[in-house]
Amino acid sequence: MTKCPECDADIDLDEDEVEEGEIVSCGECDAELEVTQIHPVHLIVLSEDDDDDEEDEEDDEESGGAKDDEEEPGIDDEDEETE
Repeated sequence: MTKCPECDADIDLDEDEVEEGEIVSCGECDAELEVTQIHPVHLIVLSEDDDDDEEDEEDDEESGGAKDDEEEPGIDDEDEETE
């Protein structure tokens, strides 16, 4: 038996049935927890902010690439030649 680090609820995990790195959910607060140690079982909360940050970074990379492409055609070689 171990406790949820988020809400302190009891979580019944058998040391022999979980592996390090496994993701489990708390039945009380629905927090996603990662097993970081199995003897005894130790859990850490996987932050939802981390997931959001990863998605934001992917969105930034995708939109950033598009923005760069849009900005390059804005620089006209013709403008430089006419000066």
